[in-house]
Amino acid sequence: MRPAPTILHLDMDAFFAAAEQAAKPSLRGKPVVVGGIGARGVVSTASYEARVFGVRSAMPTAQARRLCPNAAYLTPRFTLYRQVSEAVMELLHALSPLVEPLSLDEAFVDLEAGGVPQETAAARAVGERLRRDIRSATGLTGSVGLAGAKMLAKIASEAAKPDGLVVIEPGTERELLGPMTVRTLPGVGPATAETLRRAGIHTVAETAEAGEDELVRLLGKAHGAGLYAMALGRDDRPVVAERDAKSISVEDTFEVDLTDRTRVRSEVLRLADRCVQRLRAAGRSGRTVVIKVRNYDFSTLTRSETLRGPTDDPTVIREAAARLLETVDTTGGVRLLGVGVSGLADFTQEDLFAQFATEQEAEKAAREAAEPSDAGAAAPEVEEERPRRWHPGLDVVHDEYGAGWVQGSGVGRVTVRFETPWSAPGRVRTFAVEDPALRPGEPLPLVGGGPADGQSSEPAILPKSWSPEPGEDTGSEVGEEISSR
Repeated sequence: MRPAPTILHLDMDAFFAAAEQAAKPSLRGKPVVVGGIGARGVVSTASYEARVFGVRSAMPTAQARRLCPNAAYLTPRFTLYRQVSEAVMELLHALSPLVEPLSLDEAFVDLEAGGVPQETAAARAVGERLRRDIRSATGLTGSVGLAGAKMLAKIASEAAKPDGLVVIEPGTERELLGPMTVRTLPGVGPATAETLRRAGIHTVAETAEAGEDELVRLLGKAHGAGLYAMALGRDDRPVVAERDAKSISVEDTFEVDLTDRTRVRSEVLRLADRCVQRLRAAGRSGRTVVIKVRNYDFSTLTRSETLRGPTDDPTVIREAAARLLETVDTTGGVRLLGVGVSGLADFTQEDLFAQFATEQEAEKAAREAAEPSDAGAAAPEVEEERPRRWHPGLDVVHDEYGAGWVQGSGVGRVTVRFETPWSAPGRVRTFAVEDPALRPGEPLPLVGGGPADGQSSEPAILPKSWSPEPGEDTGSEVGEEISSR
């Protein structure tokens, strides 16, 4: 354990929903739910205004609609979220060379490796400055936890939400953790919690009192010993700068079960192309292709094929995914499909057969282009590719009205609200879904894209300024607060 709280944990507040509120002035201060919008969709993130009604992450969207029917239900825009995440991670890397990202909106930082003095005041100053810099760079808020261990820093950032900073002074760990529920500890899921409950163990203090031998008897040697150490506030895990991804994958859940074999195959090929795009964006290649199929009865199976060498060739990955699909019976109906690549590497080994096939396709296309067309045949019109559906929340551009976002669609009409992150709430207009003046757009920057006086300076999330000073009695309050989430 460190003698000073020099491990920082940052967790952006309601990240996806807050980004949507920052991008859409008309949604600020209102309930927003981001996730799958279909009958089988799942909530990815809910704004704090939606959480008041009981909406939570991983909840079925249908249940969320019953709890909060007046919320704005939006499709995720990962392009925007990645842009914001990159800006945040850049700020973290400016603090220390040891940054351990956990997701797009969460990371550990070793401040000591960045030269921050081993003093509470110095660590607190860095944390406060980081919060200000994040707000200035992205328009969003993040909660910061500071402690002498990773587990405690994460607990502190949870207590700081939303938009706050909490410091856990070394030496106060057991007093702080004692009244908290055992689910607070990392690695304690529903099954472990139920095992402990049957043994009469409910809180962290009771876990520590049970002793290491009893926990090992209940949970096994590795899990029991690790849980006992964490119950005492001990966590010597270092901040690891590189967390190497083991695989890259994409998947889709369908509103209606797919029974047409041709449609299933086309969806697998489309997912394979998306997987290749993510693979190349990460600068990686992979050796093993995996498909995932979830049937109508929720049974899930996977099939994999290992290639001769790492590749990022779309033809190779598409063909492998198609071959794997042939080994799966989909006649009963498919509700989810996924394609992934594992065995990642930083180089590719060219597949000669795929290269030959690609060259043949190029030669065929060149020959067709060189052949004279029929004199009486009219040249085919090049039609702009349009989305199959105008999903709520997605960016659009209109030739006359400019940038906006889809508020809803149906019966051949699409409703668009025209506003930008730096404008006042915009007006709503309705168009035919095939209106040639309306087309998909790209996410606009959340800050710095327009007049400063046109953008609200107030955060969408109200701050919580609670940060205990050394010696302050806060153990039970923090335990009750975190346990209630």
